[in-house]
Amino acid sequence: MIELPDLAAGGLALGTLSALALGGGLLRARRRLAEQRAETARLRGQLDGVLQTFTSEVEHLAAQRVPAAARQLTHPNVLVPGPLQPRTSSSPLGIGLEGVLRSLRAELVAQRTRIDAAAQAGMRGATREIQAALYRLQDALRKLQQDYDDPELAQTLFQLDHENEQSLRRAQVAAVVCGAWVGLAREESHLVDAVTGGQARLSGYHRVRVNNHLEAGTALVSHAVEPVAIIVAELLDNALRHSAPDTDVVVNLEHVHHGVCVTVDDAGVGMTQDERARAQRLVAGSEPVLLTDLGDPPRMGFAAIGQLTRQFDLGVDVSSPSAYGGVRAVLRVESHLLSRVDPVERPPAASASRSTRKPAGGGPTVSDAAHGFGAEDEDGASPAVSGHQGPREAGELPQRRRRVRASGEGAAAKKRAVRRPADSAAALGALQTGTAAARTGDDIDQTDFEGGAAQ
Repeated sequence: MIELPDLAAGGLALGTLSALALGGGLLRARRRLAEQRAETARLRGQLDGVLQTFTSEVEHLAAQRVPAAARQLTHPNVLVPGPLQPRTSSSPLGIGLEGVLRSLRAELVAQRTRIDAAAQAGMRGATREIQAALYRLQDALRKLQQDYDDPELAQTLFQLDHENEQSLRRAQVAAVVCGAWVGLAREESHLVDAVTGGQARLSGYHRVRVNNHLEAGTALVSHAVEPVAIIVAELLDNALRHSAPDTDVVVNLEHVHHGVCVTVDDAGVGMTQDERARAQRLVAGSEPVLLTDLGDPPRMGFAAIGQLTRQFDLGVDVSSPSAYGGVRAVLRVESHLLSRVDPVERPPAASASRSTRKPAGGGPTVSDAAHGFGAEDEDGASPAVSGHQGPREAGELPQRRRRVRASGEGAAAKKRAVRRPADSAAALGALQTGTAAARTGDDIDQTDFEGGAAQ
């Protein structure tokens, strides 16, 4: 029989063991809780770091990367910054942020294109109305020139007509850049007349020297006449604007293997390599051009050339410097755009440069005969005939004189040494004839501008 003291001692021992076991478990639970709290604190700190990194990257995206990506669309040299943390680039966060930039660029391009298309449509409508008004003014000025013989009035009218021609060129270039058709009906014309017609649209026309090495009668097919005149005018305008006013711009017309080249050389400041590369991209017409890409104010000459080269299968190169230190621009007209007209039945304009080509048997060329060169009167002096180009004075174009007889009237005409207003008017008249020749007697399709132009 177990005595009471022994039973009490056993119970006490058992309680002690239970207490010890319970205390050990409690200690282990407390350590585990402490470890869990430490792990939770560590994970919370890591999460806070991730959130801080995410917040910083988003703020950097909004403040730096998005504006740079938007500017890069118009300024390709702008660099778009990367993430703040380089290791973020390959993480899901970095990949997601790059996707945001790509979507932003695509949307900006789409919106710019839509807005630019709307602006071009508005400008096409405005230029159509301006061109129609300028053509009406041109018709009125030329009617006044025919109705009045007063020399001073004639000179003023010719000058007004020339100013109107320059305004018309600017409106036409703006319309071409905005996708409008050239808007003029043409007949086959001498290529030299198209060049002279382009020259006649510029304020500095007297600085242009044309060397015509083409075979007499070399002409353009009807649909290429006006595009060639516009391109030549823009190339000459660029050459005149970027060269000193006391220098000449030299134009050479030459046959090449697959057609004809019109080469324009100036002695201006030239272009840097980047400027030349951009100009070449514009004149090639291989990339769409937005109005906002043309500067403020817009410089539309090269962009218009690019539109025409693409539409009419012409070629322009401005990648080479000129031998005179400026820019060399070459317009290439392929053989399928060339034609031939009889230079006797349809001679080139009086103001057009004579061909330097001589026939195989020698003597005056057909172009000389058409212009009245090579024939002399009994006194050895060349009679003044229709279309004759007299020697140039500084700042004037060749003059077209009326047909007179090689008698006392012709001799009296040769004795005139004082330049009168009539002579100035004749010089401007010769210039105007070049433009009219390129337009084949003002054969203008006015319906292209009044009542809806062909777009």
